[in-house]
Amino acid sequence: MEIDFDHVINRQESDSDKWHQYGEDVLPLWVADMDFPSPEPVLRALHQRIEHGVFGYPEAISIRSKNTRALVEAIIERMWERYHWEIQPEDLVFLPGIVMAFNLACHALAVPNGGVLVQTPVYPPFLSAPGNAGLNRQEIGLTYNNDGRYILDLDAFEKAFTPETCLFLLCNPHNPVGRVFRQNELLKMAEICLQKGVAICSDEIHCDLVYSDHQHIPIASLDPEIARHTITLMAPSKTFNLAGLQCSFAIIPNPILRRKFQQSKKGLVGWVNLMGYTAALAAYREGGEWLEQLMVYLEDNRNYLYEYVKQELPKVRIALPEATYLGWLDCSEAIQSNPYEFFLHKAKVALSDGKIFGHGGEGFVRLNFGCPRSILRQALERMKDALTREIET
Repeated sequence: MEIDFDHVINRQESDSDKWHQYGEDVLPLWVADMDFPSPEPVLRALHQRIEHGVFGYPEAISIRSKNTRALVEAIIERMWERYHWEIQPEDLVFLPGIVMAFNLACHALAVPNGGVLVQTPVYPPFLSAPGNAGLNRQEIGLTYNNDGRYILDLDAFEKAFTPETCLFLLCNPHNPVGRVFRQNELLKMAEICLQKGVAICSDEIHCDLVYSDHQHIPIASLDPEIARHTITLMAPSKTFNLAGLQCSFAIIPNPILRRKFQQSKKGLVGWVNLMGYTAALAAYREGGEWLEQLMVYLEDNRNYLYEYVKQELPKVRIALPEATYLGWLDCSEAIQSNPYEFFLHKAKVALSDGKIFGHGGEGFVRLNFGCPRSILRQALERMKDALTREIET
């Protein structure tokens, strides 16, 4: 069945943070929340669960729980089919969210005066997670090329480690720059971490949203020794637009590392939302056709955004995203003021302010193109008109 991603749903009538953060005259393309309904099998499964009528405490999600074993099995099968990565049921730890998960990783691996290495610009919660655990944030910038692409300087990466570094937070696919790290890059980063005795926590929440000619590779799937030092974080939330249902998971093959991670949860983190579990299982079991059609639509949106920026937005630069539904726009030559403020007030388009992504984000905005084409087109036309007026004055 062909899915109509062009259909515009009025989210002003819902409790959407995305659509309520700004005035009704503002088009919101900021937070990573798509404007598409989730797959029909997910909606059907949720309806069936609601019709049961009883919402008591769920069983802890594990392979030992009869009612939740199916989700564990679906994830194991998915890892094998997509990445040829064999994981075991006991490797899985279920959680209400990815941000919570990499904060837990920081707490689990914290040492006195320890440091956590992050690659900037990066998803803002990466920047605050080390401090939340009483650790020091250590930064290494991704290298920005003249063509708008980001590359990894492995020599600089290695030099960024200190004797205090206890954890490397990896974002792959990368938010906001849209890179999918190649196998050789992942291998080298992992080798350096192993040499330095530093664990890896890899946020791979966008792993299903990878475009043609690119392939996501979980860093832990490269080698059993790398896996023993890695916490891999995934979720169906970005893929199937289920963020509000809060269901994610960590894959931690090393039992000692997994025990430390589990201990950091105690008294603070409870079970996964009952509806989140229901939605995740339905999405992984029956959401494949929806996802295939989504990726075609998103890739067309990505290409439309890329060509529009190149042709219609003077001096604004963008690299073609390799993954995610997020465009990273360099406005540093086009706009002298803060581009986020400029587009919000002059164009009535709400984007994410590049400076919140840390060093290297100044002068950028992040644009969410996970929306019907008509909304994307209208937003870009508003941005073009605002830039044209600015040039003329």
